[in-house]
Amino acid sequence: MPLPNPRMSDDPRDVPACRRRYSDQFKQDALRLVTHERYTFATAAQAVGVSEKSLRDWHKKLSPPPEPCGEDASVQELQQENRRLREQLRRAEMEREILKKATAYFASQNP
Repeated sequence: MPLPNPRMSDDPRDVPACRRRYSDQFKQDALRLVTHERYTFATAAQAVGVSEKSLRDWHKKLSPPPEPCGEDASVQELQQENRRLREQLRRAEMEREILKKATAYFASQNP
C-alpha cells in the first residue's frame, strides 16, 4: 500500500496554478472593460478569468502614458497631474536609492 503523498490534496486551492500566456489582443480586450466599460479591476478580472493583479500589471504595461495638462486645464486636472507626478518622482527617487546601494555593494565586492 503506497504512503500518502503530503503534496497531494483534494482541495483544488492546493493545486499549483499553471502559468498561462495571453495574447496582446486578449489583454487589450480585458483592459477595454476597465477603460471604456467602467468595470472595476476586480469585476473585469473575474469576467475574463484572470487575477486582478495580472489585469493591473497589464494596465500599467500597455496603457499609454497620460498627456500633460495644457494651459486651459481645470484645477481638478492639475491636481490629478500633480499627484501623478509626485508619485512618479517618489518612485524614481526610491529606484535611485536602490541603485546607489547596489552600486556601493558591488563596488565593495571588487577590491
